[in-house]
Amino acid sequence: MQHVIAVQVENKPGVLARISSMFARRGFNIHSLAVGPTADPSLSRMTVVIDGPEMEQIIKQLYKLVHTVKVTELSPNEAIEREIMLVRIAADPKKRGEMLDAASIFEARAVDVGANTLTFEVSGDPKRLADFLELMRPYGIVDLAKSGRIALPRAAKSKRAEPPQLRTA
Repeated sequence: MQHVIAVQVENKPGVLARISSMFARRGFNIHSLAVGPTADPSLSRMTVVIDGPEMEQIIKQLYKLVHTVKVTELSPNEAIEREIMLVRIAADPKKRGEMLDAASIFEARAVDVGANTLTFEVSGDPKRLADFLELMRPYGIVDLAKSGRIALPRAAKSKRAEPPQLRTA
């Protein structure tokens, strides 16, 4: 089962290496890893996607690492997940119109046109990207690059929810 773990860490050198090596030491393969700044420039958010059983022990281990601030396992129903993908497809000039029409269903943009290929940029949830790949597979996938998955918990739907507060040091 895939798990999405959001780890808020201090923005310091070596933190990424320590966290990724912690997963490796415990025999977990990281399927996706994305790191970026948060609203607070002293913090970064890591989104890690891994396969494995219960994550309780991993979360406890992450908290033991020096620069870890907060760890959250995001369930698919409670998170917004996105990826971006660039995919180069073999494109017979006679089929390009058909390919562009199919890509428009997924709001994919043609970002490069070669003599025998089309390169698309598509973003969205991981299932959407997988569906786009399946649609394009019969044409022939020449090259593919995907970002790591990023995720945030969904906002509370209650009318009494307090406005978000920025954390200050």
